[in-house]
Amino acid sequence: MENQNRRNFLKAGTVLGGAALLSPALSLAASQAQENTDNLDRYPSGLQRRTLGTGKNSIEVSALGLGCMGMSWNRSFVPDRKYMIETIRKAYEMGVNFFDTAEAYGPFINEQLVGEAIKPFRKKITLCSKFGFEIQNGKFISGALNSKPAHIRDVVEQSLKRLNTDVIDLLYQHRVDPNVPMEDVAGTVKDLIKEGKVKHFGLSEAGPEDIRKAHGIQPLTAIQTEYSLMSRDPEKDIFPVCEALGIGFVPYSPLCRAYLTGYINERTTYIDGNDNRGSLPRYAPEAVKANWPFIDVLSKFGNERGLTVAQVALAWLLAQKPWIIPIPGTTKLAHLQENLWSIDYKFTADELSQLTADVSKIKITGTRLAPPKK
Repeated sequence: MENQNRRNFLKAGTVLGGAALLSPALSLAASQAQENTDNLDRYPSGLQRRTLGTGKNSIEVSALGLGCMGMSWNRSFVPDRKYMIETIRKAYEMGVNFFDTAEAYGPFINEQLVGEAIKPFRKKITLCSKFGFEIQNGKFISGALNSKPAHIRDVVEQSLKRLNTDVIDLLYQHRVDPNVPMEDVAGTVKDLIKEGKVKHFGLSEAGPEDIRKAHGIQPLTAIQTEYSLMSRDPEKDIFPVCEALGIGFVPYSPLCRAYLTGYINERTTYIDGNDNRGSLPRYAPEAVKANWPFIDVLSKFGNERGLTVAQVALAWLLAQKPWIIPIPGTTKLAHLQENLWSIDYKFTADELSQLTADVSKIKITGTRLAPPKK
């Protein structure tokens, strides 16, 4: 109702402006107001779209998605649920139609949150979830993966219930299971697509060989992997495969788990048991301090152009390839709007080249993942 009232107000204003005919400038403004109103009718906010995948395996989604994990799990604090539902719904009103969750987030509770939040507009969005971990009695079995065909089917059935839907638009294997042939995983998802329970297939943190194997059985729509200005490994081996096979790329942690916002520093504390950053070398206090030149470079670039550090980081990602769609997470409406405004910034060739060169000179302290347990 609020959006409709706003549209009616804009349309009324356009009519009055045209009738007054005070000047050519006012007539032009009236014409632009009408165009903006038409955009509101097409999409909730006219947010730019991009395409993941090719052919019948493609989906058109908002140029930025919303990663929902931190709204209920693994980011130290747990926000009030009603405000997170409001944030998801506000994201939709602002044009976001690409929402990411997983059974592992909680586990289970994030799917339940997302399922409730998207209910009013379920058919108008792309909903993503994932399988691949061994979870028993609501708890993770340490280090255990499970992508056995029967388990995949069970996870999908349970996820459909929690998400309050009859189909998952994009289903990822969360992590590659070395004990299950990729051909069996892809074949199972292919069957689920035929049965109408899944629409599209993706892999998360998979290497080139597994991507090719999966794609040969069931064409992939997207690869989801950590990618940011501080985590650029996918450029070397994943991007060439995606480009060759026509697969989209979805960066998770595109703001380096909030580091590339300037929002955390060496004094930031993480709650054990509900925040993985405390176990990652890159987020140790000494590493946070050592990596601060990233914030300095992005801040300098942004200050000269009216952008925040986070907006520069996201705009840089969007400038890399037209088939990249980041999914930054947030629990705050102000940060949601900030992130979405990054879509509007277009680098000149010289700006992009210089910024990339500047950040490439910075030596990164600390690995993005914890070392494997012996």
